[in-house]
Amino acid sequence: MEYFKTIGKIGFEGPGGRNPLAFKWYDQNRVVRDKTMKEHLRYAVAYWHSFCGTGSDPFGPGTRRFPWDEPSGELEKAKHRLDAAFEFMGKLGVPFYCFHDTDLVGDGAVFEIEKRLEKILPHVKQRQQETGIRLLWGTANIFSNPRYMNGAATNPDFLVVTNAAVQVKNAIEATIELGGSNYVFWGGREGYLSLHNTDTRKELEHLGMFLSLARDHGRKKGFTGTFLIEPKPMEPTKHQYDYDASTVIGFILKHKLQQDFKLNIEVNHATLAGHTFAHEIRMAADAGLFGSIDANKGDNQNGWDTDEFPTNLYEVTEAMLEILQAGGFTDGGINFDAKLRRNSTDDEDLFIAHISGMDTFARALIIADRILHESDYLSKKQERYASYTTGDGVAFEQGKLTLEGLYRIAGTHSEPRQLSGKQEYLEQLINAFI
Repeated sequence: MEYFKTIGKIGFEGPGGRNPLAFKWYDQNRVVRDKTMKEHLRYAVAYWHSFCGTGSDPFGPGTRRFPWDEPSGELEKAKHRLDAAFEFMGKLGVPFYCFHDTDLVGDGAVFEIEKRLEKILPHVKQRQQETGIRLLWGTANIFSNPRYMNGAATNPDFLVVTNAAVQVKNAIEATIELGGSNYVFWGGREGYLSLHNTDTRKELEHLGMFLSLARDHGRKKGFTGTFLIEPKPMEPTKHQYDYDASTVIGFILKHKLQQDFKLNIEVNHATLAGHTFAHEIRMAADAGLFGSIDANKGDNQNGWDTDEFPTNLYEVTEAMLEILQAGGFTDGGINFDAKLRRNSTDDEDLFIAHISGMDTFARALIIADRILHESDYLSKKQERYASYTTGDGVAFEQGKLTLEGLYRIAGTHSEPRQLSGKQEYLEQLINAFI
């Protein structure tokens, strides 16, 4: 059965085109520096928002009715949803997708989820083989079900932790079976609502233990990919233990997970943490722990995770500057963890939203590459730190000076001159390339 009958394969028509169902900037075979756009950007579709999200919100039920949900029986619905998803991704031309276990088979008791996964995985593998579309990352939804109202790995009830382990074990094994490149942990309930009833030290120790056990199981089963942690400061909990990139980096290092774990950075989560998207990428990259991204945008007038499709060219250009300087993606990619607005209900809306986001990143890639190779963007930063490239500056960086030594050097020099940071110049430079 064809679900998107009125829409064909999405093609590239160039910047001058006005067809909303065509790419203006994303030409997957265009080479930027040393790789094609397809290799640079590694796009993925989020299974949950695109094929499970009905547009419901706290004030009303869903506004979208999916034809793939019409068959009776959970397994039949799962198969039809799978067919719709791979039809969509094939027509859009993306190479990857991402999923939670419950996206594929629905929620319920953990061993019921296990049984449904066993039944649906052969069908997923078949679709992958037929289309060439691959799994960027898998994960377990251990935050939605009421059993996780007090967290999963950090839950004060040990039996809840064991239930979380069932889902994570099965989701890791499903990721391995489907050839997934990464496995993601998002601590949606791993945090606290009140300090009055929370033993934070114990919960953080339990989280470190749980992730270590999950890592060990994945490696034992043959998973060679990357484990990712996705930072987020709040919502649904008041304070989540994976608050931002720097917090997660500290946690990874403390629990000695850095050989296996990296970060999956989401735009809207960076906003909620009071940071820019580019900042969070930079912090992860500086620590050697940048892995992948969830692409979306927030609304500056709303204090929650609105998960809109990315259209802010300046924001994405700043991010692409950081991604390119970090060496680009290896086994990570750009997952569109974004959802249609509640009043966007036409079939074509889902295509247009993804096309727009893909074009935004493609255009930002072109701009960022030009900035890095056709301007003095990088040299201006290097000039600012020139005093560390010779003499005593080098000795300081190499740890060869004492505090007394710094004191003596200061005494042999006059008052330091003021050096401009050239911030406005660089902001103007970026705008000029955009």
